[in-house]
Amino acid sequence: MSDVNNLLENAVMETKNVLPGEEFLLRDLFKEYEWNRISRSDRLLLGTLFLNHVKTFKGSIVAVEKTSSGQQQYRKV
Repeated sequence: MSDVNNLLENAVMETKNVLPGEEFLLRDLFKEYEWNRISRSDRLLLGTLFLNHVKTFKGSIVAVEKTSSGQQQYRKV
């Protein structure tokens, strides 16, 4: 779980590099090889934790709609 918490912290820090108005997926906050090394179960948990973080802290990131493949999209406002 601590690994997932570290990944969450890294993802939140990486949102600072997203431009206002830009939409993104959680996976976009990681390099492709980093994302592929995260186990599927940890990716699902990370997605839940990131969404909860976005909803709880009501910062500059908002959840938009899900993609056709069920991935949550986000937008920086």
